[in-house]
Amino acid sequence: MQEKIKKLKSLKLLFVEDEEDLMEIITDTLNKLEANFLSARNGEEALAVIEKNSDIDLIITDLNMPVMNGFAMAKELLKKGNKIPIIVMSAHTETDYIENARELGIENYLLKPFDFIKFIDLVTSMEIKK
Repeated sequence: MQEKIKKLKSLKLLFVEDEEDLMEIITDTLNKLEANFLSARNGEEALAVIEKNSDIDLIITDLNMPVMNGFAMAKELLKKGNKIPIIVMSAHTETDYIENARELGIENYLLKPFDFIKFIDLVTSMEIKK
């Protein structure tokens, strides 16, 4: 697990989540792991963060959020030619959601409730170009 945490710490992450309680848990845990991360409350905020931080390695986003949802954010990134890998975290297991994500090039899906062990396993198994 130490090797996985070391890899996680080498990445700059962007978490996009509108649920304050969940974001607080994620923030606390990532701070304890000394991870390098930013956060946004919706897709529109996330796009602004990405604009100012060209060194983001991975986006982890909820789907259903106010202002701009995760799918709309991913479409905007694609339009701009941005190829930052995205992990979707959602309580939705319907095949429509998973298919929509795949159409946008999103292959990685984490189901809520958020599980840090599964998250770390997924992130460290991904090929992320730095």
